[in-house]
Amino acid sequence: MKALVLEEYNKLVYKSVPVPEFAPDEVLIEVKACGICGSDVHGMDGSSGRRIPPLIMGHEASGQIAEVGAKVQVWQVGDRVTFDSTIYRLDDWYTRKGFYNLSDGREVMGVSPGEYRRHGAFAEYVTVPQHVLYKIPDEVTYTQAAMVEPVGVALHAVDITPITINDTAVVVGAGMIGSFIIQALRVAGCGKIAIIDLEQERLDLACKLGADLGILAQSDISGQIKDLTGGRGADVVFEAVGIDPTVQTAIDCVRRGGTVTLVGNIVADVNLPLQKVVTQQLRLQGSCGICGEYPAALELIERGQIDVEAILSVEADLSQGADWFQRLYNKEKGLMKVILKPTAIE
Repeated sequence: MKALVLEEYNKLVYKSVPVPEFAPDEVLIEVKACGICGSDVHGMDGSSGRRIPPLIMGHEASGQIAEVGAKVQVWQVGDRVTFDSTIYRLDDWYTRKGFYNLSDGREVMGVSPGEYRRHGAFAEYVTVPQHVLYKIPDEVTYTQAAMVEPVGVALHAVDITPITINDTAVVVGAGMIGSFIIQALRVAGCGKIAIIDLEQERLDLACKLGADLGILAQSDISGQIKDLTGGRGADVVFEAVGIDPTVQTAIDCVRRGGTVTLVGNIVADVNLPLQKVVTQQLRLQGSCGICGEYPAALELIERGQIDVEAILSVEADLSQGADWFQRLYNKEKGLMKVILKPTAIE
């Protein structure tokens, strides 16, 4: 089969590799669409430390079951499916407690942080355990289904955050995840929502998707948030970038007693204004991946309550993947979501 392989940092090669073998409880999926995630772009140059080459990246994908293992009972060849990016054990203590995203020994598709290497879906075929599969509704396309994973990340962040009807919210970062968080906040019943970013085009799109106020990062952020919230600050804030300045911005935007949910994950460490967190009784929490939000994500996409195609920039053949990775890495203006397809686009 053909795959896009990270052979060295900053060197992606489209080449022939063996079709992966699958276990009795796994299925072989013919990949129809796979999205380039920001974490893949940061992984390409080694800055994240979570994509050690050689590796086939890609964890936002959809496809059709080509073969099933001997112990697979529910799924059949030809089923249209997407799958959780986290591969977890069913007998793990955390899984049984309802936190499979935190389970011991979990692996993420298309990731190799040193402890493991799990090839992903920038390939013609990929294998996954049957328990992480989800059926794609007939009305949802493969391209839309390839964006279920980031929608699930956004839904999980909102799901674990204490939100009351008509709460004010701030989202720091108007990229893909930030755009989905905004839509998820609308579904959750938030009132006023502000979005902060460096690029006006992204702010404009975020406002079309449900934000009430777009704030350029270079402006008076604190003043505008206070004006929006009666001088208090937001009830909840979501940080969707993952670097020190944006984490500081998120903490600055929240009211006393409010919650900051940290979703972005680019750098390993950030500075923390400890006295502010303590004396203002702030709640800071991380949000790790997805934990059961796939069915909700698929249903919200099917009903049109979350618009995934609004952020779609390009659908390209997998053979062109290295070029599109580089364009994303170079932060090409107006480019947000690129979906790669292993077969020719019709």
